[in-house]
Amino acid sequence: MRRSDNLDLLFDPSKIPASLQDQLGPDLYLRPLASTDVARGHFDLLSVLTSAPCMSAETYENVFKEMKACPNTYFTIVIVHSPTDTVVACGSVVVERKFVRNAGLVGHIEDIAVSKSMQGRKLGLKIIDALVQIGRSRGCYKIILDCSNSNIPFYEKCGFKQKEYQMVRYMEDPTKIATAVAPIQSKL
Repeated sequence: MRRSDNLDLLFDPSKIPASLQDQLGPDLYLRPLASTDVARGHFDLLSVLTSAPCMSAETYENVFKEMKACPNTYFTIVIVHSPTDTVVACGSVVVERKFVRNAGLVGHIEDIAVSKSMQGRKLGLKIIDALVQIGRSRGCYKIILDCSNSNIPFYEKCGFKQKEYQMVRYMEDPTKIATAVAPIQSKL
């Protein structure tokens, strides 16, 4: 694994199939999220998905530590552009234990983002493939995600099919979220 030997990673990189690295080319590498990836543009990349108020490196690291404290639950991966040491694609699968289906596991894919400068290189497909393989290796009986109507064709190419509907209820005014960011107090 390139440039990640001394990084504090979210999970063991051996959980990412090595065959996926070979598909990326010499200028890119795939690895788990690192505690310092905010400095490599991870949070900036996520801001293309939704309104994302600035987050300090300290808050980012606190969130990272909270996620890492739940082993076998959070699997966030990044693709890094080697020449610039910049995160250019990312995604997560969150593994949830259920009471139904024999106490089975469900993978929830979240936060798929690819830098505009890297679009067209099929990095989104590679991120999804890696996350599905991680979910499969964890024993998930299904992997689900939410997306906009415009992204349905992309996810169909990845082997997903449309099923039912998504509902949402936000708990506070999104414009107040930026002022609500404080040191993370874990509810776990």
